Amino acid sequence: MEDLKDHIETKLGDAVNAAVITNGELTIEARRAEIVTVISFLRDDPICKFSSLIDICGVDYPARERRFDVVYHMLSMAHNTRIRIKVMTDEAVPVHSITSLFPNANWYEREAFDMYGILFDEHPDLRRLLTDYGFEGYPLRKDFPLSGFVEVRYDEERKSVVYEPVNLPQEYRSFDFMSPWEGAKYILPGDEKVAE
Repeated sequence: MEDLKDHIETKLGDAVNAAVITNGELTIEARRAEIVTVISFLRDDPICKFSSLIDICGVDYPARERRFDVVYHMLSMAHNTRIRIKVMTDEAVPVHSITSLFPNANWYEREAFDMYGILFDEHPDLRRLLTDYGFEGYPLRKDFPLSGFVEVRYDEERKSVVYEPVNLPQEYRSFDFMSPWEGAKYILPGDEKVAE
């Protein structure tokens, strides 16, 4: 793994900000502008041979200036090795699409856009994938409200789906999950037999 890490750092140079091995897994932190170069090198280099794109996902860190990590997971079936590539971005700056290198990236990039609002430059069809047509916001962002903005229900009178503002008639409850036998400061009926 160390040899692979050194080889990637040597060949890619400034395109890589850092390379770290943690728990036997190699993670490459790449520059956002160089993601196509990095991915194509990892796919085409005979020492790497990461020919399978397993996944692309987003991670949200709202306290950071560039709040999103776009994480690529790749597999080298020739060497039975996995690698993780990360790039940082924000809400306004797009990451270059890799659909020209891996066609299955189309779904993953649309999913990251739909769930987090991460933009991908030169994507062939960047639109919502999992949420409804009129959905507002990005549900996997940490600052998205737990209850959402609207609720959907089927109205029997109108015979159609109706969108309404969220109505929470009951406040959230706080449960202590303590058994009455553990936390009671009084003797429950029947407990007098145990004390004897």
